[in-house]
Amino acid sequence: MAHGHVAYGMRASFGTAYVTPEHVAAWESGTAMPSAAELAALAGALWCHPRELMGRPRTLREHRIAQGVAPEDVARGTGLALDAYVRMEEAGRWTGDKRQSAKLGSVLRLPPRDFIAVTGLEGELARLLTEAVTTRWQAHVRAIAKLISVERKQLHEPLDSMYHEYQALMAATLSRAGGSTASGEDGRRYLEEVVDHFWVRLPEQS
Repeated sequence: MAHGHVAYGMRASFGTAYVTPEHVAAWESGTAMPSAAELAALAGALWCHPRELMGRPRTLREHRIAQGVAPEDVARGTGLALDAYVRMEEAGRWTGDKRQSAKLGSVLRLPPRDFIAVTGLEGELARLLTEAVTTRWQAHVRAIAKLISVERKQLHEPLDSMYHEYQALMAATLSRAGGSTASGEDGRRYLEEVVDHFWVRLPEQS
């Protein structure tokens, strides 16, 4: 569909009388970003859902738009005042408490990986995973399951796999280097990337 046709459809049916073919071209090329209302109108003109026009959502605002949820609905669903929620979205930083965070995950239907990223809990997850692969992973299943809101049994295989991978890596490096300081480099790198290793192994959640 030509840019002019899209712009006309947005003007005629979605109350965006100011939109021109140049706007559409700029959005398509990535040199400009549509507002939430413009994205909804653009999706309507193209007969698709807004999330089909976006890449993988990253920010709080992008997740909300991808789900087609209004700021008022997120605020109400999480128990926040609207202005408090809007400030978080504008700042790109969620500061709700644990109860509000759990409700946010439900309102926006966030998979575990996106929930952790949006709520700023990656550091806590990294800490728990580091302890799991360096000590006894079974002792950390409950805390990790609660943090990312999944069933405990879903964590058994990923954590067991990561534990044995890390322990085998450390055994190999210690044997190869005679226990020198340099021999721990591979282990340190693994722990730095422990969250990525975890998401690769965790079954996809919806």
